[in-house]
Amino acid sequence: MTPQSPLQSRLFRAFALLASTLLLAACSTLPSVNRDAIASEAIPLSAETTLGRIASTSMPAPELSGFRLMPLGLFSLDTRVQLARRAEVSLDVQYYHFENDETGRWLLRALRDAAERGVRVRLLLDDLYTGGQDSLWLSFAAHKNVQVRLFNPFCCARDRGQGARFVASANEWSRVNHRMHNKLLIADGAMAVIGGRNVANEYYLRSQAENFVDVDAFTVGWVVPPLQYLFDRYWNSDPVYPLEAVAKTDKSPAALRALFEDWTGPVKTPPPDELPPNDILGYGPIADDLDLGRLGLIWGEAYVFADHPDKPFDSDVGSDLLETSVTYNVFEAIRGAKEEVVASSPYFVPGQLSMEMFRELRAKGVKVTVLTNSLASTDEPVVHIGYAAHREELLRMGVDLYELSSSRLKDNKRPFLFGKSLGRLHAKLVVIDRKRLFIGSMNLDPRSASINTELGAVIDSPPLARELLRIIDIDRLQSAYRVRLNPKGAGLQWLSNDGEKEVILTEEPDSTPWLRIKSWLLSPFVPVEQL
Repeated sequence: MTPQSPLQSRLFRAFALLASTLLLAACSTLPSVNRDAIASEAIPLSAETTLGRIASTSMPAPELSGFRLMPLGLFSLDTRVQLARRAEVSLDVQYYHFENDETGRWLLRALRDAAERGVRVRLLLDDLYTGGQDSLWLSFAAHKNVQVRLFNPFCCARDRGQGARFVASANEWSRVNHRMHNKLLIADGAMAVIGGRNVANEYYLRSQAENFVDVDAFTVGWVVPPLQYLFDRYWNSDPVYPLEAVAKTDKSPAALRALFEDWTGPVKTPPPDELPPNDILGYGPIADDLDLGRLGLIWGEAYVFADHPDKPFDSDVGSDLLETSVTYNVFEAIRGAKEEVVASSPYFVPGQLSMEMFRELRAKGVKVTVLTNSLASTDEPVVHIGYAAHREELLRMGVDLYELSSSRLKDNKRPFLFGKSLGRLHAKLVVIDRKRLFIGSMNLDPRSASINTELGAVIDSPPLARELLRIIDIDRLQSAYRVRLNPKGAGLQWLSNDGEKEVILTEEPDSTPWLRIKSWLLSPFVPVEQL
């Protein structure tokens, strides 16, 4: 027998592993669950709790909702932790990505401490980013008053990362490709946090390598009971499984709790940096308001919505929008614009429906401005390919395009504390006619429209809309390039104004030649409808 080379040996082992994994996947299924036996419901607001009393006394009218925008990640993380620390009855928490890092463990510790006080904690996670982390979640779930559930879990290769688990579930691609992108935290049925931030260092300015520009909102009032209903609809839905039904361990509950104590203790989970006095809007920490017992918020009428948890499995990619979907509701709000639409979407991939919407808006004279990531600042270069294919058509119809520049973001002087880290846009926002706004988890892309589930709010409030425009404009005018058609011929130009000098570029800003070549090579093969 001819001996194998080291390369042949590695290829053979990789092929054998792949074959065995696929065979395992073909023989594995998700367990059967008696959902009626494990169903539970949100606990409504009560003025008997401290948070409930503060929320009730702060409301000027029962039909209104109060909001505080949170553009600074440090404040946003602290708000979540403060709600966990002050909760007395319940914490309902729902996230797409909850990372096992200093930020994730810091919040988990606060949730665990609440559970030890007798607070019922329900944590619902999408299963995409939990690969190899079952021990962490099992150690959290080993505490009293804690329940953890997974949306659309992978049945096998649970100790592997995303890629291996998708390979192991190749026969179930049409199922596992659909993810729960919602982000929500509700405390005592009284106060909530909604928006685009996940739970990981990079969403709260705690990463040394890269950090996201993002915005979310603290809210109380009329919208909170509907948010509780939306959480329950997911928590008790068919795609959601109890953690212990799919994740196994040979450790005792006591051993798991000891692991949790070690992982979330001060050595492995240091506290965040001290908060600055205020953010760019002038707001201080939410703890100051909670200590005083009175909330300083902007009030308006609002409604919240989330995709049905079965939506990804009931609709085909690229099909007509369901009237109950988040994308449909946001598009309807945008179509009602009479003067101006300003949008921020980190993943901006205009499909047929959104291109038709932009044409309609421009035909009736509505000014449209979109801020998105540049090729260099995006964390998903293939998404940029889907966007770049439509840039010239959008510009020709009169849409103003701005692309976030990591270098400009580092150079500006605003107190966002990016330091030397790479800045990326992650905020999903829309402002309509300077009086109506959307904030939530939805991107302007096909994946949000028909593949993933989303959650968000449309709010009627001119003062809040002005604050959100101020936040977007800081990024648009100080940290982005304006894109235009080249007036001298084919191609595009990127413009910025640094002091008294206008800068005009003819290549993708901040990008390397290899990144541009790779983008060009991949362009014909990118499945735009999956982006």
